[in-house]
Amino acid sequence: MRKQLSKAHQDTYEGRSRPRPHDEIVDQGLAFDVGTLLSRRKMLTLVGLGAATVGLAACGGANSGTTASATSTTAAASGLAEIPDETAGPYPGDGSNGPDVLEQSGIVRSDIRSSFGEASATAEGIPMTLELSIADLAAGGVPLAGAAVYVWHCNREGGYSLYSEGITEENYLRGVQIADRDGRVRFTSVFPAAYPGRWPHIHLEVYPDEESITDSTKAVATSQVALPQDVSETVYATPGYEASVANLAAMTLEADNVFGDDGGVSQLGAVTGDVTSGYHVVLAVGVDTTTEPTGGNMPGGMPPAGMPPGGMPPGGTPPSGMPGPPAK
Repeated sequence: MRKQLSKAHQDTYEGRSRPRPHDEIVDQGLAFDVGTLLSRRKMLTLVGLGAATVGLAACGGANSGTTASATSTTAAASGLAEIPDETAGPYPGDGSNGPDVLEQSGIVRSDIRSSFGEASATAEGIPMTLELSIADLAAGGVPLAGAAVYVWHCNREGGYSLYSEGITEENYLRGVQIADRDGRVRFTSVFPAAYPGRWPHIHLEVYPDEESITDSTKAVATSQVALPQDVSETVYATPGYEASVANLAAMTLEADNVFGDDGGVSQLGAVTGDVTSGYHVVLAVGVDTTTEPTGGNMPGGMPPAGMPPGGMPPGGTPPSGMPGPPAK
């Protein structure tokens, strides 16, 4: 005997009228059964499409998020900040205030301890290798391959070639290297002195390519590398660096008129080695090739009381025609 349905369920099924209200669903006839089947297939199709759409949206969202994340990660791959623009000081030798070593054949070299061309002197001191890795922050922090990096610094006595008394005809401790595919350049040199009023440092200018180095206005970054106190103290305890002991003791990174803004947080080189085998100084240098450089040989604030303009090294004299006392 067939089971009778309640009155509430006798007239319709899934929103459709039942041809035989008092009979079971299975006994509603062929036409009703076909309609039910088609209706269910349509529903399943819609559900399937909806699920697929949600799935694609989820995948698309994930992919979009991944892409955005990857881009963001690339841009800040190393957490590298742009190195601060600094003055080149009064002794750049880049043609901005007189002497121009960058126009001389032989300036592109890795070992900068000796003079080149018609000069022949060699700077003495504790060996030092300087390794800089240049990254283009405007391109997401990728290596700035092909960039030309010019570095220069004072000798063991605190003098600068081309400028300081007795070495104006020399051009040692100056050189250019072209960044490799990893944006890396390496220089072989000697550890610089600490002269009155300045923390031990190395100057650098970054140019977009080798062809640009003969025009100092084409530098995309001008800055300085600070050297750690403990390593400097160890070096200055060796013969030849005697004057640097008192000069370093009288100065701090915070008081330095270049690094004092932030303690040289993004300019302090990481150093390994010893006085016997020499030291290896490493620094990652972030540059933004889309911004207008604010450093270079520009006048600025006055130096600390009692310090010669620009932290002038022993025997140094301001180059003729230089606009005002350089700040750093």
